[in-house]
Amino acid sequence: MTTMAQETAARQTAARQTAAPAAAGSGSEIRRHELAAFLRSRRERITPEQVGLPRGARRRTPGLRREEVAHLSAVGVTWYTWLEQARDIHVSVQVLDALARTLMLDGGERAHLFQLAAATDPTPAANCEGITDAVRMHLDQLDPLPACVQNSRYDILAYNRAYARLFCDLDAIPPEDRNCMLLVHTHPDWRSAIVHLEETMRLMAAKLRASMAGHLSEPAWKMLVKRLQAESPEFRENWERYEVVVGRTKVKQFRNPYVGLLTLHHTDLWLSPDHGARLVSYTPVDEECRARLEKLYLMFNGTGTG
Repeated sequence: MTTMAQETAARQTAARQTAAPAAAGSGSEIRRHELAAFLRSRRERITPEQVGLPRGARRRTPGLRREEVAHLSAVGVTWYTWLEQARDIHVSVQVLDALARTLMLDGGERAHLFQLAAATDPTPAANCEGITDAVRMHLDQLDPLPACVQNSRYDILAYNRAYARLFCDLDAIPPEDRNCMLLVHTHPDWRSAIVHLEETMRLMAAKLRASMAGHLSEPAWKMLVKRLQAESPEFRENWERYEVVVGRTKVKQFRNPYVGLLTLHHTDLWLSPDHGARLVSYTPVDEECRARLEKLYLMFNGTGTG
């Protein structure tokens, strides 16, 4: 016969078992509401003019409308509305990346967005594994020779002062956009610095396809290709060629706006085969180019004694 104490213990055990999922659910619900509030606050601070939209005479909403954010981020209006209503829906990293760009989030805000969504940011700005203090010191020691560390996806993970001004003002570009594939197809200053632009774009697309064979299911790779296809007709055309090329050392020519034509040897030194990280360096083909590199470096990093 069951005693009163046993019945009480059973009820307490059952209560604990039902309380645990509820507590977990409440934590998830709190995070969803925080995410919804964060998105609304950032949407309301962006003006239509900032994203190239007309304000209109009847606009009463501060900042952007929900449907405008949805359109700019290439997601459904209903789906985005549910997101701001804290509905229990899955949010992919691709969508989070698109929302971060549309809402013009800075690095800290972007990290907060991914944290609220319980997702891992796949961009190199969020995770620069392999860039040790020793590697950064090595980059600095190479100045005034331009050098950087890239992965096989062309993300620029680190760079020295000479590289920062080789193509454009790289410091002014958001870390998540520091990708050579993206810059050579979409950034006007970077494109104007490439002497043989069409050949370079075709070669880089072929090298990216070769590298992507081992990363077909990874979100960061798919996000990059999708963005390039959306923003660059040249990339779409070259990508559809299905050409594959492995890396090779060669002489490259750049047109720098401050010191003119630079003819440089391009060299790759692999740092981490598992992650595809490599040190990319440029050395001058002659003394004239060396003098131009030194001049470029001193223009932005001089001692101030001259």
